[in-house]
Amino acid sequence: MAKVAFLLASGFEDSEMKNPYEAVKEAGHEAVIIGLEKGAQCDGKKGTVSYKTDLGAAEAKADDFDAVVIPGGSAPEALRVNDDIVRFVKEINDQGKLIAGICHGPQVMISADVLRGKAATCYIGIRDDVKLAGAEYRDEEVVVSENIITSRTPDDEPAFIREILAKLN
Repeated sequence: MAKVAFLLASGFEDSEMKNPYEAVKEAGHEAVIIGLEKGAQCDGKKGTVSYKTDLGAAEAKADDFDAVVIPGGSAPEALRVNDDIVRFVKEINDQGKLIAGICHGPQVMISADVLRGKAATCYIGIRDDVKLAGAEYRDEEVVVSENIITSRTPDDEPAFIREILAKLN
């Protein structure tokens, strides 16, 4: 059983959190929501789901986790400017553990400088940012590059979830 961190702030894309989160739990893994503060309420941008954070980023230790998932929407913009979130993602990468981001999720990866030399995809609006971060951009539903998994939009969730679960099992 893997322990998977989900990085979250309000404004996330509802299905990009809900579907991977539920799939990870249904597969028997532990899912922990990490936000800017412990116990913070995070609301989806469409208002269909909301979550409370289990842990604040300052308390998060990469040694305690096997993977991190970063849903898209506008939440990654709030997360990427937090030093503790960036540190956590860098440490996960340094340990060679799985980092998965969909839509705008790779914005956090850009700030943590973990895309350099990797292949990646993302929401089209941040394509140039991904390229400038040193990644080889690919317009595909899911791209797996070593320990990094990326997808573009909610339409890509089945492939995104499939690859996450394949890496965890």
